[in-house]
Amino acid sequence: MRLVEEGDLEPGAESVAERAGVGLRSVFRHFKDMESLRREVNAVVEARLWTMVEKPLPGTTWRERLDALLVRRAEVFETVMPYRRAANAQRHRSELIQAKSAELNRILRATLSGVLPAGVDGDTFDALDLVMCAESWIRMRTDQGLDPDRARRVMAHAVWALLADR
Repeated sequence: MRLVEEGDLEPGAESVAERAGVGLRSVFRHFKDMESLRREVNAVVEARLWTMVEKPLPGTTWRERLDALLVRRAEVFETVMPYRRAANAQRHRSELIQAKSAELNRILRATLSGVLPAGVDGDTFDALDLVMCAESWIRMRTDQGLDPDRARRVMAHAVWALLADR
């Protein structure tokens, strides 16, 4: 996990062994293959995520809950950004990552849907989902070089621009 946090998006078994201070065989005694290692990392990351997202969103209006969702997503995305970047790099060869990415996207979309008022059309919903996704966060943080507070403000600006007529 530290290798990924330090920017190694595709650490191999050799790197893991070296970091752990063990032989390569020891890595494969603990993990049948790299997919098993990914499964363990995923379990740890998911546990972190659930402690952040399991609480109900505060607010009495949809606008207040959407503001709270924007803050929460910024916190969650900032926490999982290194792992999401690594997952994106490894997705093509990992059924686990493909399945977990699809599951996370379903959860994010369902959460967004549960916050928005009735009557938001499909195009606006999909645009909001795009603006509020992890990949948008990663782009703002890495490619655009925005700090977390500015990235959150930019995300909120885009969301409220899409909902200006509500």
